[in-house]
Amino acid sequence: MNDSRMRVVDADESGKIRERLLRFERESRYLRRDSDERKVLEEVFDRSTMLAVEELIARKDLGELHGVVRAGKEARVYLGEDRAGGAVAVKIYLMSASDFRKRMGYIAGDRRFGKLPAGSRETIYLWTRKEFKNLQLAQGAGVRVPTPVSFLKNILIMEYIGTPPDPAPTFSEAEVGEEEYRWTFKTIGALWKGAGLVHADLSEFNVFKTGGGPVLFDMGSAVLSSHPQAQGFLKRDVSNMVRFFRKRGIGETEADEWMKEISR
Repeated sequence: MNDSRMRVVDADESGKIRERLLRFERESRYLRRDSDERKVLEEVFDRSTMLAVEELIARKDLGELHGVVRAGKEARVYLGEDRAGGAVAVKIYLMSASDFRKRMGYIAGDRRFGKLPAGSRETIYLWTRKEFKNLQLAQGAGVRVPTPVSFLKNILIMEYIGTPPDPAPTFSEAEVGEEEYRWTFKTIGALWKGAGLVHADLSEFNVFKTGGGPVLFDMGSAVLSSHPQAQGFLKRDVSNMVRFFRKRGIGETEADEWMKEISR
């Protein structure tokens, strides 16, 4: 009897969270049509994800979950609150995302995770854990990334970068200069030498510009320097950022020169 009542309460709470999120989705600038809103909401908040949100709240890793602040093909980032009312970023990977199977190359060869997952759900769970661990490694090496707070299944909670409800602008959205240029290649080097990591998906779209200095994010793709493709990923990261800054009229150092500087 008690178990039955508990299940009813859980269902009611799930419904309340789902309705609140749907309301926020309707107000979001990222979605335009109601049918799209419902489709994406169901993709993100399946039953397993709803239960994970509830568990994070129950164990006091999360206080509240509010509206979406960034949306992508693989994940959506929501504004949340911790138990003290402070802002946190809640990144929820879409369980329906098909691109994750294409990203197995970022997991295969990583000695931290052993046997590769068989299914897409397990792959997404592993990717979430991988991003959390990468954030910890980067932060431990003094690289400025969002502080990781907690993770569960396909949900990652971390420091909110920006002034809620707005996230900080990325390099692609902001003015950048010599300071950001120097920071970028110093940070790539610190990741490589200090954390033993390569971001592996670095671009102007995953570095925040803040009043306290840039912040690197989207660390799910990052691999250990021992990964078989680490050098190739490193060169691609360096080349991407050289190309970006050149478009902004900044920097004369070639990618190969930066590679020598970073790798030595």
